[in-house]
Amino acid sequence: QVEIVESGGGSVQNGGSLRLSCAASGFNSPHYAIAWFREVPGKKREGIVCRSNTDNSTFYKDSVKGRFTISKTDSEDESETMFYLHMTRLNPEDTARYLCAVDERYWYCAHSRPGALNQATAWGQGTQVTVSA
Repeated sequence: QVEIVESGGGSVQNGGSLRLSCAASGFNSPHYAIAWFREVPGKKREGIVCRSNTDNSTFYKDSVKGRFTISKTDSEDESETMFYLHMTRLNPEDTARYLCAVDERYWYCAHSRPGALNQATAWGQGTQVTVSA
């Protein structure tokens, strides 16, 4: 079973940058898709960036395109994979709880919903990002 732990959230001023980390372990195969989501109380959770580990295709939601970047590193023994979300030019609308999720059933991202998975099979607990004006 995949385990996911996010970290790196915090408070930052308008225009600032943060790097979030998603530590994922327990994969059964190298075929999966991973995505960063964010949620705000009272609003629907939204996928903001999705990457397929099968073909490295990556999709960004328009609201973060050009400002956020996803990257990946593997541990030396390949027991854990780190996915990073590099966030720049943050603004107060980016304030949210950011969650990392994995889809091991469908190996590719949801093409009709840029930034989202077809079906998340594992979620992390999330990390809070607050951007002050």
